[in-house]
Amino acid sequence: MDWIQSWKDTLFLLLDDVPVSLRPIVASIAIDGTSATTIIMDSKSEEPLSRPFLYNESCPDALPLVKSIAPTNHTVCSGSSTLCKLVAWWNSYDSSKESVVLLHQADWLLWLLHGKLGVSDYNNALKVGYDPEMDSYPSWLLSQPYSHLLPSVQDPGTKIECMKEDIRTQFDWITYIVKLHEHDGLGDLLLMCPFTLSGYPKDCLICTGTTDSIAAFLAARATQPGKAVTSLGSTLAIKLLSIRRVEDARFGVYSHRLGDKWLVGGASNTGGAVLRQLFTDEQLEKLSEQINPLEASPLDYYPLQAVGERFPVADPKMEPRLHPRPANDVEYLHGILESIARIEAKGYNLLKDLGANPVEEVITSGGGSKNEKWTKIRERVLGLPVCRANQTEAAYGAALLAMKGACGNTTSD
Repeated sequence: MDWIQSWKDTLFLLLDDVPVSLRPIVASIAIDGTSATTIIMDSKSEEPLSRPFLYNESCPDALPLVKSIAPTNHTVCSGSSTLCKLVAWWNSYDSSKESVVLLHQADWLLWLLHGKLGVSDYNNALKVGYDPEMDSYPSWLLSQPYSHLLPSVQDPGTKIECMKEDIRTQFDWITYIVKLHEHDGLGDLLLMCPFTLSGYPKDCLICTGTTDSIAAFLAARATQPGKAVTSLGSTLAIKLLSIRRVEDARFGVYSHRLGDKWLVGGASNTGGAVLRQLFTDEQLEKLSEQINPLEASPLDYYPLQAVGERFPVADPKMEPRLHPRPANDVEYLHGILESIARIEAKGYNLLKDLGANPVEEVITSGGGSKNEKWTKIRERVLGLPVCRANQTEAAYGAALLAMKGACGNTTSD
């Protein structure tokens, strides 16, 4: 898969999908992307120097070196951290590295629109070592030979530049006005006159983005400590609003800054992508209807797409466990859904044990939030009230950040 071209094509398709009537009133744009998806660029040629490192890729060979420079159990001390990916690339690339810059997925997509290379946000930059509490890169990181690759960091939802003119004009709309004229008394003449309708405005702002799970949290509008958001997308990500910052790389736990509070959480490799490997959407819907969510499943699985887990245990060698498979697919799906719920519960219990605020309520976003039977299973396993967010798409959270950039207000407003 050519991920770079795929992401670029998707971005421009989305921009083209915005109705022509709405394009002139789009004030600002922000993008959320997967955390720790890493792109190494040459700032002169503006071309990537390798294939992108995906969010769930692990670079275990770089981990000992990262652990030797970072504080004990720091967020970067995980094989899938952005810093491990940077170190792995640095040690394998033999050509000149002077004009190189590191970008995260959201950074790169936004760069295509604003053209200012090397700008990130403090949510995406967390896993490369940025300290959101000090609001700077730490000295142990800046002293490394690859520190010049690090992007500049802004608050999420900060104005960067207006949309590039060559990009903006791609989405102008050309129509034709038909005019009817009498021609020298010899009859009527039809004239087709081209008329260009403006697309996106010249002052359309491009703003710094965030990670997908942070955007999902913002979309859910959880504002009080103890409120949590579980994002049930292709993977399982949990975020808990806490007054205390908690980090421990041994368990894949890290904290993002959100105003004067902290979003404590982690992202597992389990989730909806595993379900899609086994069932179609139609099968998932029909089988789910037959599940009794009040009964516990005796099946004990650890559903993963491939080898490796990030949270609530950071184990790059963990094997998927999806057997034994019963003959009845309803029982099989029940077992998988309940096993994912157990992983979620283990995650929230771990956050509490490490010092975060106890979770009081779980709001659900992502595609999995639509499955009512799964919601009831999770309520039973978690022992907590679980509800669906009014806005379940992370893109809504990114739109809130774009509005912040346009209006200059705070995320909580």
